[in-house]
Amino acid sequence: MKIAFSPCPNDTFVFHAWVHGLVPGAPSLDVMYADIDVTNRLAAGPDGLDVMKISYAALPWALKDYALVPCGGALGRGNGPLVLSRQNADPAALAGKRVAVPSERSTAYLLFRLWAAQHAKGAIDIVVMPFHEIMPAVRDGQIDAGLVIHEARFTYPSYGLTKLADLGEWWEADTGLPIPLGAIVARRSLDRDAIARWARASVEYAWAHPEASRAYVAEHAQEMDPDVAKSHIELYVNDFTANLGDEGFAAVDSLLGRAAKEGLVPAFDLAALR
Repeated sequence: MKIAFSPCPNDTFVFHAWVHGLVPGAPSLDVMYADIDVTNRLAAGPDGLDVMKISYAALPWALKDYALVPCGGALGRGNGPLVLSRQNADPAALAGKRVAVPSERSTAYLLFRLWAAQHAKGAIDIVVMPFHEIMPAVRDGQIDAGLVIHEARFTYPSYGLTKLADLGEWWEADTGLPIPLGAIVARRSLDRDAIARWARASVEYAWAHPEASRAYVAEHAQEMDPDVAKSHIELYVNDFTANLGDEGFAAVDSLLGRAAKEGLVPAFDLAALR
């Protein structure tokens, strides 16, 4: 079975057991390590792999060929994207300013656009740039603000930046729901229930044997500090990773339903998520 997920610690932690043949009855995996922008594009086209980790924001483009697997993904509380600037400012001041984002097909981008519609009246000049360039660009004044995710939550103070908004806090206050970040999808021709069982078993093995995946996680963590990698896993791997559940599905329904109403994603039947 061909699978694609990122080299980020949460993904390698989750799939370590399955990749290494530690999940009884699960097929062997041929792994492609890819940035989520790559898997988002693959899921929307004819060349997607059997199973992939994509952004929930990309799901509406993938639902024709892929089903949502209710296990292995990333939802949570207190782990949302941040809007960073060089100094504290009124969010309304972002109108007419340049804001860097790592992708326009990401949960972070959807949250930013939904938040900005409430707090930053007026058009914002969106600039797409590689994730690793965003904080230096804000620091150096090339960009007025930046949208960041993942380990940047822990490292932005070292760039002399301040937090203009925590979009996770905003989303949770606005909806009472967790934040849908990364989704596992499988081709509709495959047995989604079996894939969910294998992914869940891999997650449960990771929790039961946290040391087992350490070398594998470090190998793919792109020289990330071990403490940052540990924090990354603790933040993004939680009960929703093992089972999306009713609350998780409600969060996905809310995010994508609101985004569709704003014209940020194609309209689709929410029943297709289940």
